[in-house]
Amino acid sequence: MSNVGIVIVSHSPLVAEGAADMVRGMVGDEVPLAWCGGDPAGGLGTSVEAILAAVERAWSDRGVAILVDLGGAETNSEMAIEMLDPARASKVVICNAPVVEGAVMAATEASGGATLDAVRATAEELSAR
Repeated sequence: MSNVGIVIVSHSPLVAEGAADMVRGMVGDEVPLAWCGGDPAGGLGTSVEAILAAVERAWSDRGVAILVDLGGAETNSEMAIEMLDPARASKVVICNAPVVEGAVMAATEASGGATLDAVRATAEELSAR
């Protein structure tokens, strides 16, 4: 059985990669993980196409939780989800959580075999504090 996948989306490729490194350090390869950051020209920003590719790399039939850093990343992630096949789109959620701590907590929960809803809830508990 595969675990829920995690995607980290940041306006900065270095922030996204650093958050992914932290996740790998905490949970190893137990969780499908992908990250993306920066705009296609190499500056700060996000790209719908890069988000779609990251979702594909982290895909799990159990679902994918996306963590984002700023509003533009959330908007582009929503657009990417809308472009997915409806059956896949229903298994992708955006977590309202801090990107680094949320990604680590979500991945830790996912590594134990938790459902997508449980992974999302764990990440979002951080915003409720």
